[in-house]
Amino acid sequence: MIPDLRRHLLEALVIVALGAVIGLSVNYRLIGALLEGRLAPPAPVPTSEGYPAPITLGQLQEALAAGEIVAVDARDAESYAEGHLPGALSLPLKEAEARLEAFRLRVDPATALAVYCNGYGCPDSFDLAMKLIAEGYGRVAVFEGGLPEWRDAGLPVDEGAP
Repeated sequence: MIPDLRRHLLEALVIVALGAVIGLSVNYRLIGALLEGRLAPPAPVPTSEGYPAPITLGQLQEALAAGEIVAVDARDAESYAEGHLPGALSLPLKEAEARLEAFRLRVDPATALAVYCNGYGCPDSFDLAMKLIAEGYGRVAVFEGGLPEWRDAGLPVDEGAP
């Protein structure tokens, strides 16, 4: 019984080792780039097939710092006034229809946008992003972590009415 167990363990070890060798050899370029720090996150971009692209906290920070993207707060005006990402524009989902024309005059449709709301359980950012895409904004991303992730990361939050 023990020799069988040893044989089975040895066979399992060989299979795992073979899998690791195959995995490393197939992904050697990716691993090399990762080790050299060349794996930069993709720029927050464009929508694909009519859907907003996701954007991470790090990508959003970099894009905002570089002035490459405009943050759009999909929450109501009261929530915005209590705290929002620095420089974010307020466009509450519930008021979007009424405020889109003014938004369009202020923000060119070629501008990259990152829409956020109250975190992963909040669908307003995605719904507003879809509405903006339908209105001709072609570079719309959704920051799913929203204000809670931004705040939890210790990043600055502005206060004040839109």
